[in-house]
Amino acid sequence: MVFGQVVIGPPGSGKTTYCNGMSQFLQLIGRKVAIINLDPANDALPYECAINIEDLIKLSDVMVEHSLGPNGGLVYCMDYLESNIDWLESKLKPLLKDHYLLFDFPGQVELFFLHESAKRVIMKLIKKLNLRLTAVHLVDAHLCSDPGKYVSALLLSLSTMLHLELPHVNVLSKIDLIESYGKLAFNLDFYTDVQDLSYLQHHLDQDPRSAKYRKLTKELCEVIEDYSLINFTTLDIQDKESVGNLVKLIDKSNGYIFAGMDASAIEFSKIAVGPVDWDYYRYPSGCLIWFTVAAVQEKYMKDDEDFDKDASSVDK
Repeated sequence: MVFGQVVIGPPGSGKTTYCNGMSQFLQLIGRKVAIINLDPANDALPYECAINIEDLIKLSDVMVEHSLGPNGGLVYCMDYLESNIDWLESKLKPLLKDHYLLFDFPGQVELFFLHESAKRVIMKLIKKLNLRLTAVHLVDAHLCSDPGKYVSALLLSLSTMLHLELPHVNVLSKIDLIESYGKLAFNLDFYTDVQDLSYLQHHLDQDPRSAKYRKLTKELCEVIEDYSLINFTTLDIQDKESVGNLVKLIDKSNGYIFAGMDASAIEFSKIAVGPVDWDYYRYPSGCLIWFTVAAVQEKYMKDDEDFDKDASSVDK
């Protein structure tokens, strides 16, 4: 049984940087890691990959040969990979004995909530090679500063979850830069827990472009809340505690924590439904510290100085 991650997300969300940082962390805690680059447009890799789709097909060649743009070219590449899945399987088999797998996918979001090729590639690998994979969906944390973009990110995350049908972890990446584009309207837990989205309506109405589509936005928010599937964890890829806490969630979702454990079904159930801040025996002592959302907010978000001034003036 082999475990791994399917790393996906929009362009610029930090997938390649994530794969690089995650592989370093996993090696630090004693796992052998193999990165599989399945992005035919990614020709400047910061990591050494065990398998590279460019050995099979290159986006630049497809665009020239078939007169396609980058989006159409990526769809063609995924279709071609599905047709040549035996090539990928043969490359993966030598890694199955003792490696943890990281699949670095393209950033074209249509591949993961609309087209079927990428999903079929993943499902064939799972069935033929007995893989246990978790989809790690990265979303740039700065989108939280714009209510309209945040709702769009929620819709994308929900659509991707429903389409891929994998164990799924949604991640607000680059959390250390969350306020680079403006101060958040609410505390961080509002965005990570996806709380009552009706509170966003007032802020959306302040933007003339969003106000025009108020009824549509309201209905979309109700769809998201009706499914009640979305929440986020946070990530600063340069912070080992942040990466470690994410690894805990992923290991729980794909079953890595149960591998090699000799326990009863009741004990397994307790771990499955319990919190993730257990004393995790798979990590070196002292390697991980559990971060609550409040702790993340305190670390990466500035205090509202204006609020403090107003409060002090009222007290006087």
